[in-house]
Amino acid sequence: MKKKNILWLYLFLMATILDMTFLIEGLNSYRFFSKPLILMSLIGYFFQITRPISWTLLSKSVMGALIFSLIGDILLLWDWLFIYGLGAFFLAHICYIIAFKVSQKNPGRILNVNFVELFFYNLPIYIAAAFVFYLINPTLGTLKFPVIAYIIVIVSMVTTARERFKRCNMESFWQVFLGAFLFFISDGILAISKFYQDFPESGVLIMGTYATAQLLIVMGIRSHLIRPY
Repeated sequence: MKKKNILWLYLFLMATILDMTFLIEGLNSYRFFSKPLILMSLIGYFFQITRPISWTLLSKSVMGALIFSLIGDILLLWDWLFIYGLGAFFLAHICYIIAFKVSQKNPGRILNVNFVELFFYNLPIYIAAAFVFYLINPTLGTLKFPVIAYIIVIVSMVTTARERFKRCNMESFWQVFLGAFLFFISDGILAISKFYQDFPESGVLIMGTYATAQLLIVMGIRSHLIRPY
């Protein structure tokens, strides 16, 4: 890994630590600088490592996911822009779904697929999503349908990441799947803290799992680029 690429990862780590420190100390005004820097540094890193293939669908879809995530991060700094932040992350997950489909063998093959087995593989994810929705449903109000749409797309993102099992190299699979699952966990904590019951540690847990998720997904795609299968 080139030295200049590692510098982006150091910046990512520093921004993540700073952002969580500001959360703990209640210095929310400083997060207008630290929070966007997390994704900006990851975008810089991904841009550097994918310059030779910058025009491929895989690189463009991941870059799109990171950019939409950055927009979502900024919008969610204001409570009254929550619905727009939700929309930005909705688009980010669609981009990730495309990327996870592209970065596997035979992504369009549906013959010989055991859909019953597939359902049971994904059942824990469905149950977790349904449980979170059950908790938050009474307080959603006009946000009910946008939240349902968002839950569907993030569940699809996680299950698409799981679908890569044995269709890419195992290092790439585990990094991407754990990243997608942590993204799911982060959004679940956010939903519970916002619409069900907030708790003091929620902010740190949300950002810790979220930053780790984004990093793991990017590193998983990098592993795929180095050794696809």
